[in-house]
Amino acid sequence: MSSTDPVSQIQELLQYTARSNPEDELNALLQSFRDIVTTEEGARPIEEDEDRQRRAFELVLNNTRGVGEGSDLEIEGFFNLLYSYLFALWQVDSSETRQHVIFLLGIISASPSDNSSVKYRILSNLFNSTPPSSALRLPIYTTILQVAAANSELELLALSKSDIERWLKEWEVSDEEKSQFLKTIIDTLTQTGQPESAYEYRIVYTLSLPPSSPESRTAAVDTIVAALRLPTVFDFDALYNLDAVIAVKDHELWPLLHIFLNNGLPEFCAWADSHAAVLDSYQLGRLQLEHKMRLLAFSSLGFDYIGRDLPYSTIASTLQIDASEVDKWTIDVIRAGLLTGKLSQSTQNLHVYGSSARKFEREQWEALEKRLLAWKAGLASVIEVVANAQKRGGGVVDAVQATQNEQGVQVEGTA
Repeated sequence: MSSTDPVSQIQELLQYTARSNPEDELNALLQSFRDIVTTEEGARPIEEDEDRQRRAFELVLNNTRGVGEGSDLEIEGFFNLLYSYLFALWQVDSSETRQHVIFLLGIISASPSDNSSVKYRILSNLFNSTPPSSALRLPIYTTILQVAAANSELELLALSKSDIERWLKEWEVSDEEKSQFLKTIIDTLTQTGQPESAYEYRIVYTLSLPPSSPESRTAAVDTIVAALRLPTVFDFDALYNLDAVIAVKDHELWPLLHIFLNNGLPEFCAWADSHAAVLDSYQLGRLQLEHKMRLLAFSSLGFDYIGRDLPYSTIASTLQIDASEVDKWTIDVIRAGLLTGKLSQSTQNLHVYGSSARKFEREQWEALEKRLLAWKAGLASVIEVVANAQKRGGGVVDAVQATQNEQGVQVEGTA
């Protein structure tokens, strides 16, 4: 496809699509092409006749039945040239262009290919050939998603929620189409065994729906179930305050969501004892929920002890476990990213460096204010001690020693 003459280039495209055709079919196809491009006496040359150019292109398009035979370079070159003529002959967001693009997407996605990478390239090239605001980008990327999922290669797309949210703001598509696209992502990720990644999009999807719609109610309940079921989801505050979730306060799972945000293990066990059928109907395992509730209760307890020693006995009492299990649960809560601290088996204490609050309301703000004031007072004391040491002509070591004496800090020697 080295020619620069438009008619010759379109003929080369046509010949590429007919490589495997019997000779008589190829000759008939080429004759149809010549009938279109041949300029009769007194008629406009084809270079000036857009209608005939479009008919010639559509002949190529209608004969495209797959990605074709040839090297990856030939296949990619064929489709790049095809896109170039498509967007030159019709406006990008015209109904004709959309019809042709949808046709190509079906051909490409259904085409058998041992090398899926060439499909990604020609689909990505089509995506990048359209303006950022084009409505065509939605069906193109949906096809890329479907091809990747069919080949178990979703990770190759490096799907990013920030990219998806940015695209949805750019694309000139309806709110319904945006919601459906998000639903497609959720379904694809779920079906390919990535429920944690799907959960990120459940929140966005729920937000995209009118709060009073039946779809919104379904999405809200599905998101609550996913949040409860997934072992890595601990932030219930953001979910609890969604308009769509607030609208399902009458749902049987709402009290359980409330418990996971506000209460502890006793409240959960009491609810679970009387709602075993509800847990079964939503395939929520009680043992898994108990495990998550203990981690959340541990995190809430740790938040009250930030900067202090938390006794093993208090942890065991709150989690309703034996004192010998405290180390195990501490490791679990740290691995979950809910708490940071240092265990001391000799003193049977956990020194808490930091911990997550399940919600951040007036009580949590007041606790934070107290800690900041204490930190400010401590820092002022350090500055004062250092300043006094410097006035006496002492060095940095003297100032540090004075600070330690002032605060009663004991420093253990190192071997």
